[in-house]
Amino acid sequence: MLILQNISYIHPNKDLLFDNINLAVNNHDKIALIGNNGSGKSTLLKIIASELQLSGGQLSVDTKPYYVPQIFGQYNHLTVAQALRIENKVNALKEILNGNVTEENYTFLDDDWTIEDRCNNALDYWQLKDLDLSKKMETLSGGQKTKVFLAGISIHEPELVLLDEPSNHLDISGRQLLYDFIQSTQSTLIAVSHDRKLLNLLNTVCELSKRGITVYGGNYDFFTEQKQIESNALNQELQSKEKALRKAKEKERETLERQQKLDSRGKKKQEKAGVARIMMNTLRNNAENSTSKMKSVHTEKIGSVSQELQELRSSLPDIDKMKFGFDNSALHKGKILFTANDLNFSYDTQPLWTENLNFKITSGERIALKGKNGSGKTTLIKLILGNIEPQTGTVYRADNKSVYIDQDYSLIDDKLKVYEQAEQFNTSALQEHEIKIRLNRFLFTKEDWDKSCNALSGGEKMRLMLCCLTINNQSPDIIILDEPTNNLDIQNIEILTRAINEYRGTLIVVSHDETFLEQTNIERTIQL
Repeated sequence: MLILQNISYIHPNKDLLFDNINLAVNNHDKIALIGNNGSGKSTLLKIIASELQLSGGQLSVDTKPYYVPQIFGQYNHLTVAQALRIENKVNALKEILNGNVTEENYTFLDDDWTIEDRCNNALDYWQLKDLDLSKKMETLSGGQKTKVFLAGISIHEPELVLLDEPSNHLDISGRQLLYDFIQSTQSTLIAVSHDRKLLNLLNTVCELSKRGITVYGGNYDFFTEQKQIESNALNQELQSKEKALRKAKEKERETLERQQKLDSRGKKKQEKAGVARIMMNTLRNNAENSTSKMKSVHTEKIGSVSQELQELRSSLPDIDKMKFGFDNSALHKGKILFTANDLNFSYDTQPLWTENLNFKITSGERIALKGKNGSGKTTLIKLILGNIEPQTGTVYRADNKSVYIDQDYSLIDDKLKVYEQAEQFNTSALQEHEIKIRLNRFLFTKEDWDKSCNALSGGEKMRLMLCCLTINNQSPDIIILDEPTNNLDIQNIEILTRAINEYRGTLIVVSHDETFLEQTNIERTIQL
């Protein structure tokens, strides 16, 4: 069992990341830990894994967790065996079998006589057959590194497994192995992921936010239904408060107008009755005081309702505050943009594709490029864009305006500030205040305009890229997205999905995220 009590974490720069985190995880629970980028999900996993020290509170865990990290750079200098923490055991077993029977080797082995078999079986399962354990991690692809750490689960057989974005870098077959494992394992799981298919395999969703951890007893679909109910209730309350504010202002106006009429009528009567001037001044002052008190009461009421309204609006999800407004592509639907005839490309002498490619792309289509890691998806994108030319076959490219958004958001210049980056796309000569309005629509407030693009998260860079596309005087004819949901939190994936669904040009997507492909209405697939 895992228990978190009043957990807090402060960054080395003294910034508070989260505070008062409470959570109880029972044996065999399968938990999805979700939250916006920067909320502290990965940090919390590292604390549970003893990779980081908590700043306050208490952590109680009755077993040693097994941790699958999101980022592998710190392991590049290690061998596969060292990364899996089995080097000493494997070497000791080999030494004993070769006749070097020493106390030291027996100590390292710790009676784990099946370590080699478990290791081979685990690597085979994760499509890493015949992987040399002495191979350096830096020589492996991102997908292979992920599979190495996933294989470690079967090798170490832990009771508690911590997964940080485990489906990143995995192709479709690798993801399916991961889904099968999650469904079949008896281990307790805590997974941080943006992969909605994976999240739906877990029976509890824990949302990490500024308010702490909120537990939802169901899978991700159940969570989204509950959030929608909460959102609907919030919007109803907003409408109610807005109506109350309008009524309060109208009541104030009517009351003051009525009071002013009464005061005026009373003054005329007093003048007609010949009331003395000194008495008239007294009566006038009383009337003014009465009006002032009345106005004060209404102002207080209006202020109270306005404050409540402001608090409610601040509770709205960021996505509900956003406005997109893409212009339409200049091309008519159905125009042939690209034709491949017996297309192929070679690195060295080996053709990339076993069969030459033949296909057409027409304007307005929504196409997915699919294939295993190393199947040539990026090469095909370069051919479509005209960055390289085919070595076999011919291509036709119509004049078009295309944008390629890669995993690193290379179109964003890290040397520029946010406003300067937006200005780079201002081909329609928008005024400064108009650009800033667009930035605000994409949640870049006044405090963000002078922020360096280098300091932006993946989700922020994606939002800035989308904003830049709306600033441009004409939407691109083709948008190409390369694994667009990698490293994005669910909120930013929803933002991207909503924006893409408003876009009316040609869309080409490289993605293993089946939910994203489904929600963006992909019409056909080019399989490599």
